[in-house]
Amino acid sequence: MMRRREFITLLGGAAVAWPLAARAQQRERMRRIGVLMPFGEDHPVAQARLAAFLQGLQQLSWIDGRNVRIDYRWTAGDANRTRKSATELIALEPEVVMAFTSAAVAPLRQATSTVPIVFAVVADPVGAGYVESLARPGGNVTGFAAQEYAVSGKWIELLKELVPHLRRVAVLRDSALAAGPGQFGALQALAPSFGIELRPLDVHDPVVIEQGIAAFAKGSNNGLIVTGSPSATFHRNLIISLAARHNLPAVYYERSYVPAGGLISYGSDYLDQCPRAAGYVDRILKGEKPADLPVQAPVKYETAINLRTAKALGLTVPDKLLALADEVIE
Repeated sequence: MMRRREFITLLGGAAVAWPLAARAQQRERMRRIGVLMPFGEDHPVAQARLAAFLQGLQQLSWIDGRNVRIDYRWTAGDANRTRKSATELIALEPEVVMAFTSAAVAPLRQATSTVPIVFAVVADPVGAGYVESLARPGGNVTGFAAQEYAVSGKWIELLKELVPHLRRVAVLRDSALAAGPGQFGALQALAPSFGIELRPLDVHDPVVIEQGIAAFAKGSNNGLIVTGSPSATFHRNLIISLAARHNLPAVYYERSYVPAGGLISYGSDYLDQCPRAAGYVDRILKGEKPADLPVQAPVKYETAINLRTAKALGLTVPDKLLALADEVIE
């Protein structure tokens, strides 16, 4: 039989071991994150953004498969599939969901009002109704705004510097998003001072994009402005090819268009937002609430120019623009 002293010693040892084991188990507990990507899995822009986000998580010691499980959903721009995927992700009971672009945020908000949602690359989150204000989001959603409407003036300015005789500009925007009419309205307020007439074109459907640009390009002294939206990103290559086919000088809201053949871009550094969004995910996993994390405005803007495209369009890029550019493709 076990003596009383041996039993007490054994019990005391176990009492010490239990808290240690509990603490170790707590440290090693697998956390859960959902990621909703409204793009095809092979889309280069989406892959770059996801890689930047994952790198940000790793720098904060969150490693997929080690101390966090990340569930991904890719929806290839299909709205119905995105809604279904949002519901699926919430059903997995993640502690936080990362949403890239408005196309992901909207269905996630419909699926939950309690699971924290962090977004990146979303234009006008207040106008879209995702948050109450930038300083005080007020609900389960927060993140990083894509750009400010004041950027719109720079797009017109750049086109006029490249094409001084410019008179007519088609504006590709997604009318289904709050940022679509918002960006067009900001452009419309500035266009008369540059002597430019604007024409809105919807960017949601590829057939509409092709028909709209073809009809617009029949005139003269034309240009194109591509405003920010998930649809514009998804149809990036189509838009660039149509601009080239119809000899339209085009300015884009984001630099990824320029290495792919676009003429010029000016906008916030979207990749910079992705690791910063990982920082918000980290803070939520550590106990903070989205309502207490203010929506962050862009901190980096960049200009990119493709000289090969300029030459194909018969344009000479002013030295002043070249000096200001962050990237010049020759």
